[in-house]
Amino acid sequence: MIIIDAEMSGLSPLKNSIVSLGAVDFAHPERQFYGECRIWDGAETDPEALAVNGFTEADCHDPKRKSETELISEFYAWIQQISDKTIAGQNVSFDAQFLNQALKRADIEWRFSFRTLDLHAVMYAQFLKEGREVPLRDDQSALSLTKILGSLGLPPEPKPHIAINGAKYEAEAFSRVIHRKNLLPEFAQYPVEIPEQGKLM
Repeated sequence: MIIIDAEMSGLSPLKNSIVSLGAVDFAHPERQFYGECRIWDGAETDPEALAVNGFTEADCHDPKRKSETELISEFYAWIQQISDKTIAGQNVSFDAQFLNQALKRADIEWRFSFRTLDLHAVMYAQFLKEGREVPLRDDQSALSLTKILGSLGLPPEPKPHIAINGAKYEAEAFSRVIHRKNLLPEFAQYPVEIPEQGKLM
């Protein structure tokens, strides 16, 4: 599978654009992808989204940056070496919509499936399996990436959010919950946490 994280200029796959994309080949984690791009002509920007990912309006329109089409084409070429192209990540169906719209705009006749592997869902199930209480907000799951990482012995993802960082942190989290082992060398200093049953870390 491919662990992905994308940063966008807003929340609408039809109105907004990818601005950066990071990915880790889970089976061969040394294989990684990262790229940034300007927004496609006519795409909108949302100041709140840019505040999260650290991109500026100038970055989004910089003609020196590659186009979204160039970025998604490079990513599509990169994934050809991966036999299982199922994508995974935190709330990954959101990212998948942007990837598929970018592929469409690039006239690439291939789409990511609606079948994805969501880190939130995996961790929710793991909390139930281990007898841990799922944190709630407004009577619904509040298992953010920060809380998931903390429960696995990992520090929070640095801010602003950079797509390759997100992909790496999420890949490490998947490895710890699925295989109970470290995946990437940059996280080797953090012991793999296996909490006591019923204990929320």
